[in-house]
Amino acid sequence: MNVSFACPHCEQSAKVELLPGGEGIVCPHCQKSIPAVDGAWSEGELKRCLVCGSGDLFARKDFPQRLGLAIVVGGLSLSCVTWFFYQTYLTFAVLFVSALADMALFLIVGESVACYRCRAEYRGQPDALKEHGPFELETHERYRQQAARLKQ
Repeated sequence: MNVSFACPHCEQSAKVELLPGGEGIVCPHCQKSIPAVDGAWSEGELKRCLVCGSGDLFARKDFPQRLGLAIVVGGLSLSCVTWFFYQTYLTFAVLFVSALADMALFLIVGESVACYRCRAEYRGQPDALKEHGPFELETHERYRQQAARLKQ
């Protein structure tokens, strides 16, 4: 399993490989260990965040958003050029191909599990995706408000 997280000790962004059921994470920058909380693993499945211990995790597509946006913006720009030259069929063809490419990319990419509190991302564990639901704005907003209050 691949874990991407911000180290709570040195605040550096890190990416490490971890075996399912591992006892914790070691930051590659500061070499400090982040021990896994009790109940983080159950039958080899991730139940709690290994970085902050939160049980609020969500499943999401591991979609490269910048690439998806580049496809859409590129298709829109090219279709504006073809529209300017009164190439109606070519305009709709460009829009259709860009939408098809974006959808194909969406279907090809895998899924990941992310933590609401610390935004750690866990990739390569398909069993954990069944356990956690999709993104919920209410839960995200609760953690965002909590972080804002702690900064004050």
